[in-house]
Amino acid sequence: QVDLVESGGGLVQAGGSLRLSCAASGRASASRAMAWFRQAPGKEREFVAAVNWNGISTDYADSVKGRFTISRDNPDNTVYLQMNSLKPEDTAFYHCAAREWMFTTRASEYDVWGQGTQVTVSS
Repeated sequence: QVDLVESGGGLVQAGGSLRLSCAASGRASASRAMAWFRQAPGKEREFVAAVNWNGISTDYADSVKGRFTISRDNPDNTVYLQMNSLKPEDTAFYHCAAREWMFTTRASEYDVWGQGTQVTVSS
C-alpha cells in the first residue's frame, strides 16, 4: 500500500509562487507514476501535471504549461509541483495521485490519493 501526504499550499498574491510537495510512503512507491489534480469549488476535478516513474516524461494541462513544473526525487519518495506566475484561477484544492507505471490525465485511473492541500491566489 502507498500513502501520499501533500504539503506546501497556502495563500499567495497573483504573480507569486508556491511549491507543493507530495511525500509517498509504502511499497513500490518509486515505481509509480505521479500526478497532480485540482478541484475548485463548484467545478470538476481537473488534471494539472504528471510525471512517470523515472521523472523523464511529463505532461501538463494547457492552462499551466510554462508556469508549473512537476518533478520527483525518488530517493526521497517525493514529488513536487513548482507553481510560478500564479493566477486567481489557479485557486483550488490540489491533490496528488499515484498509479502503476505510466501516467494518464484521467483521475479515474489513479488508485491512490492524498488528502490534498489548499492553494488560494488573491488578485
